[in-house]
Amino acid sequence: MKTALITGVAGQDGSYLAEFLLEQGYTVHGLARRIEGGAIWRLAPLLAESDETERRFFLHEGDILDAGFLRRLIDETQPDELYNLAGQSHVGLSFVQPARTMAVIATGTAMVLEALHAHCRASGRQVRFYQAGSSEMFGASPPPQNEDTPFHPRSPYGVAKLAAHNATAVYRDAYGLFACNGILFNHESPRRGENFVTRKVTLAAARIAAGMQDRLALGDLSVRRDWGHAADYVRAMWLMLQQEEPEDFVIATGQSHAIGELLEIAFGQAGLDWRRHVVADPACRRPLEVDHLCGDAGKAARLLGWRPTIGFEALIAEMMEADLARLGLQPVQAAQPAPRLMTA
Repeated sequence: MKTALITGVAGQDGSYLAEFLLEQGYTVHGLARRIEGGAIWRLAPLLAESDETERRFFLHEGDILDAGFLRRLIDETQPDELYNLAGQSHVGLSFVQPARTMAVIATGTAMVLEALHAHCRASGRQVRFYQAGSSEMFGASPPPQNEDTPFHPRSPYGVAKLAAHNATAVYRDAYGLFACNGILFNHESPRRGENFVTRKVTLAAARIAAGMQDRLALGDLSVRRDWGHAADYVRAMWLMLQQEEPEDFVIATGQSHAIGELLEIAFGQAGLDWRRHVVADPACRRPLEVDHLCGDAGKAARLLGWRPTIGFEALIAEMMEADLARLGLQPVQAAQPAPRLMTA
């Protein structure tokens, strides 16, 4: 039986990864910065296990910027695998909180790597390490983006993720740490935070259908993203750490979609014409935008045997079903849109 430690376990990816590893027979320790209030709602099913003798999921509260705490946690949990998913994860917010974003992602990753390196050096153990990278590191580089595409980030978030990516490679090369960077393109689910565009859209469509709001303001509707399902992507994280040698991998569906396609599917599931409700508002635009992200995950297919199993339409339909259900509604047949777009 293996043991895994997941930082950022309370987030979308952390909750799916914890569930996946438990299904594989792991004991899972999760680190969350806060465990009070609603901060760990995604973990409720795991924490509801009543049989203490059978329990294999353990939650820890702490900050990855606390070096002493990190070292103690790794020493106490003795993980075979460490998945570093912690960090401020919203690109738009990184423009508002650049220093905090850099500290939690770049400095935080360096502190996790150093604590892990110190543990391995003192104990003689090998712990396999996964670093959560992002397609935002590619930024302005044209698609399709793969492991050889130059990085050109266009946000403090992308810059911070690139620093963490490079730090992971340094520890791998300098100290022989089994460390992998996963360069994950956008991945969503019903557990996505409400400030991300996919969930913002599905939640607004559900609320409009329920008569709770009338309009949704969005920024640039022409940007294109490669969207997959988080449950597929956490499986790729695990596969990276099961290989004989550590390498970096792009994880993506290979298909990109415009915001308009997202709106079409989501509002259609609610029986709505999105053009009657969506406002194109320049105030919602980022200072710098990434126009087009579309990943080439050929390496992951060849070496990991990984391919996505949930398509874009099924993903958005699942998210819509969940948000509608929260309001006591059911999905309906997609409506035909009218040729009209509201402007702010």
